[in-house]
Amino acid sequence: MDLIFYIFVGASVGAAVGLTGVGGGSLMTPLLILWGIPEKIAIGTDLLYAAATKTGAMHSHNRQGNIRWSLVLWLALGSIPASLATNLVLTYLIPPDLDYGPTLTKTLGAMLIVTALVVLLRPFLQSEGRERLKTAWIQRYSGPVSLVAGIALGILVTLSSVGAGAFCAALLMVLHPKMPSIKVVGTDIGHAVPLTLVAGMGHMWNGNIDYQLLAGLLLGSLPAVHYSSKLANRVPNNLLQPILSSLLMIIGLKFSFF
Repeated sequence: MDLIFYIFVGASVGAAVGLTGVGGGSLMTPLLILWGIPEKIAIGTDLLYAAATKTGAMHSHNRQGNIRWSLVLWLALGSIPASLATNLVLTYLIPPDLDYGPTLTKTLGAMLIVTALVVLLRPFLQSEGRERLKTAWIQRYSGPVSLVAGIALGILVTLSSVGAGAFCAALLMVLHPKMPSIKVVGTDIGHAVPLTLVAGMGHMWNGNIDYQLLAGLLLGSLPAVHYSSKLANRVPNNLLQPILSSLLMIIGLKFSFF
């Protein structure tokens, strides 16, 4: 029964990703925790799941020239060391008998709330109005700003499995408002794959991976993403994204305050 549920969750989240472009870790990890999977296992397994599912998309975007590797490098210079450092802290500096699951849950809740706001603001960020968000100092120091943002992403993604997608995409839209949307998506994915892989490997070192869970999620999500992506143009996105945002906000508030 557990394997059937994992396949169902994978298919449901995969369909959401295919239809809206968001919802991977934002939906997967909360659903697993609500089902009773321990926080550490849910987050660690979801990180490896994200790395596996986004690898194919990264190769596709790379072939089409949609990845700005210079930006990926700036982000990764901050996020990869931060992720490694966070996993080292979890491994060696936290006492073995200390349950840091509640801290992970609070972090997850906060990231879900941020992601919900990003989903709501995405149309604005993608419009000409986002030009107003760009200041001279951001334009001049976009590389170092990306590095600092990468550090924050590395810590938060490792602790919650959320943020490598929607949050990073929003950051790229603000820092580089003239970048075509397809290159924002490609660059976001190009950075998400190594970050989630490194973060997931750290959780693997800590024993936070359920391989049966990982296999079930992949079995359900891979075909769901494929087929739902073909339906995306037939479904009104301006209806789906507010629903998804409201769901993420409710779950985020629950994990943060209740």
